[in-house]
Amino acid sequence: MTQPHPQPNPQHHDTQWPRWEVFKQDAPGRPHQAVGTVHAGDPQHALLTARNVFVRRPAAVSLWAVREDDLLTATPEELTLNPAVLNTPGEGGTYHVGVKRTNKRSMTFVDLSGTVQATSPGDALRQAQVMHPDVLAWMVFPESAVIRTDDDPGTVDSWFAPAKDKTYKQQSSYGVIGRHVGELKRSGLMPRQVNEEPHVGDHKVYDHPHDTGKVKP
Repeated sequence: MTQPHPQPNPQHHDTQWPRWEVFKQDAPGRPHQAVGTVHAGDPQHALLTARNVFVRRPAAVSLWAVREDDLLTATPEELTLNPAVLNTPGEGGTYHVGVKRTNKRSMTFVDLSGTVQATSPGDALRQAQVMHPDVLAWMVFPESAVIRTDDDPGTVDSWFAPAKDKTYKQQSSYGVIGRHVGELKRSGLMPRQVNEEPHVGDHKVYDHPHDTGKVKP
């Protein structure tokens, strides 16, 4: 998380849009959670892309996006190896604190737990470490870096209400092809061979003219 990135080759220009971390709030009173990232050219583009990617089925009432460059994250192991991260300079003000408590979920959830007043990103991370000593990772970012959807009823309805009316199922809720084929065979509705006519029990579902040389009335 805090490991240095390799220096880009000056002969190769990065053509990707900036990466934005997306935070989604499932319901009023629930914490915003970091649910993934998107590439976008500007803040509004980031929110629109985040809606298309992360709010197509599950319910939501709010989306935030924060440019990756404005995040400071670290694990306990990284702070042990590189304690200088706690001295990361930057602007002072209100910082959001996020923590990752478990690896059991399939997506990389980070729950936002509150805010602190800090003199720099490093100071905010130091306070987060004190507030939540027993977690897998910390994340801090300034309030000034957040782009968010409006919380007025009209915006919430137009952005998120359509997703509430759609059935959402996990992949495990759907059956597999082999099971359905077996059920068709057992009920006599599946041809026994590729070239065989469909049967119901021992009787064909229909006859072709070439079977008897006559057209059935």
